[in-house]
Amino acid sequence: MIHKILIANRGEIAVRVLRTAKAQGYRTVAVYSDADTHALHVRLADEAVRIGPAAVNASYLNAEAILDAAQRTGADAIHPGYGFLSENAGFAEACADAGLIFIGPPASAIELMGSKRRSKVAMQEAGVPVVPGFEEAGASDEALQQAAETVGFPLMIKASAGGGGRGMRLVQEPGELADQIQRARSEARNAFGDDELILEKAVIEPRHIEIQVFADTHGNVIHLGERDCSIQRRHQKVVEEAPSPFMTPELRAAMGEAAVKAAKACHYVGAGTVEFLVDRERNFYFLEMNTRLQVEHPVTELITGQDLVDWQLQVAEGVELPLQQDDVTLAGHAVEVRLYAEDPADSFMPQTGTLVDYTPAPVDGVRYDSGVQTGDTIPPFYDPMLAKVIAHGSTRSDAIRRLRRALEDMRVMGVTTNRSFLSHILGHPVFIAGEATTAFLDKDFLDAPTLHPASPSLTELGLAAIVLAHQAGEAGGRWSNSLPTALPFRLATGDTHHELALQWHNAGKVDVIQGEARVSLVVVAIDGTELDYIDNGVRQRCQYHSDGDHLYLQQLSRSLHVCDVTHAPASALEGSASDRVLASMDGAIIDVRAEAGQTVKRGDTLVVLEAMKMEHPLVAERDGEIAEVHVSAGSQVKRRQLLVKLTSDDASNEGATA
Repeated sequence: MIHKILIANRGEIAVRVLRTAKAQGYRTVAVYSDADTHALHVRLADEAVRIGPAAVNASYLNAEAILDAAQRTGADAIHPGYGFLSENAGFAEACADAGLIFIGPPASAIELMGSKRRSKVAMQEAGVPVVPGFEEAGASDEALQQAAETVGFPLMIKASAGGGGRGMRLVQEPGELADQIQRARSEARNAFGDDELILEKAVIEPRHIEIQVFADTHGNVIHLGERDCSIQRRHQKVVEEAPSPFMTPELRAAMGEAAVKAAKACHYVGAGTVEFLVDRERNFYFLEMNTRLQVEHPVTELITGQDLVDWQLQVAEGVELPLQQDDVTLAGHAVEVRLYAEDPADSFMPQTGTLVDYTPAPVDGVRYDSGVQTGDTIPPFYDPMLAKVIAHGSTRSDAIRRLRRALEDMRVMGVTTNRSFLSHILGHPVFIAGEATTAFLDKDFLDAPTLHPASPSLTELGLAAIVLAHQAGEAGGRWSNSLPTALPFRLATGDTHHELALQWHNAGKVDVIQGEARVSLVVVAIDGTELDYIDNGVRQRCQYHSDGDHLYLQQLSRSLHVCDVTHAPASALEGSASDRVLASMDGAIIDVRAEAGQTVKRGDTLVVLEAMKMEHPLVAERDGEIAEVHVSAGSQVKRRQLLVKLTSDDASNEGATA
């Protein structure tokens, strides 16, 4: 019997496992890096052990430190969560060698399914349909290029050891192949320490549908239905739902049977997911098997009424599965989105900073699996996911409606998030009709406003100025007395400055003036967190949080960060010079392609920054000559730190940033 469980992970999955483990009476141990000293999972666990500095390789991927933490705390089992060491066969073996129960499948299953090449061969032998392709062991660049002629274009390059979209490239034309092979190898090597690649025929605009399987140590293997994960960005899932709107009973039975075959073929134990691509004619092909709990497991929990972490713990203790296949029932519909600290209008650039307000909205049928709370700092070292927001309803429409309201009403301030992006997806006609494929974001959603920078409206700027005036005691006798002159404001949103003025009248009326433009608002009440106002006869509420001169506004899915620079010196308002390339965020420099005296063209990559598990090329925005290079490979940098300087060009008015 397990007594104490160490959770070898962080963020929302660590919190998720802690919740069930503590509810079932287990003692819990958290591990943490220096960046996570005050993290939520650390505060919730019964005990916690520091395992190293912030860098992943020195902490959450440090198997020796994690095993030492288990020994020091007397833990007798380790739950790996997902990511990090969850699919590391060597770590599973090391746990067994240390006398610890690894809450996951056998190392042999992890090793087999961790190789896209070997797992594909095994699935062919087991009678599971696979995508046609090329999966020769250790294939050279030349062998891949030759095989591509047989596979045909378009095709997919995939890292054999990969996951999460890293080391994966879609190649449309033969001329792109050599460069994409090199990029895929580099990314795979950096992400997994293994640059082996395979090729697959690209299935155009498929559905991505996966089957949740579970197996125990008594030979029982069942599936718990499917999840539709078709909406993806860079091969990473954005929205997941269960059941799939594309599913038929016949297809579910066939895919479920194939998934169970896959699990039996590798002598599986515990929770696993078999992923498939499904074409327009409902032909399905094995994609990969994830030998762990999936990020999207909550949608399966909500439609089956089962706690999959509890199932994992029971199986780890040698208990038989609580249900047989005929006992599994699916009730209602569930939809999940992943809330990230990222900016969709800036190529989804990951964001760092402090969450000055994180308050999930209470909505019936909505569950929040959060890894953060108000006051937490979002560091640059890890995946930027803040939470999963999941809604359940008796119908798909009910679940979508509840989820969208939850996103619009939750307070998330301090860092830019993809909240509006997610809300707009849930309201898109193609998604609502259940017709979204893996091409949805690139085909149907490409022109969505949330993907492009948007200037604040005069009304939004006026609301910000009203709040700032109220806090400064300049609001005209609590909205009752007229002021003889307009009160000027200079507000900054990013690098853009806005000049406007407020003119108060009786009964809370405020005119917002910007040049010849003017809007009239009526302030009803303001309480420190919410502004109640009337705009064009409609009474509305705007949420806000202030932090000195910084103000965060939020209304439905629209967010705005404003800085009051009304009294700032002119020198502080100048933008970046045209000859500077700045770090786009905190991170590590992994490649420097610039040197002093070098001539560069606009768009040339000068530095490659790695942050939040992604590579970010930083480019020159004008032609010129390199004057100074301030970093080298391995340098740790802060957001907006000067990396490269070009020779001065007074004729250029464009700022060169990443």
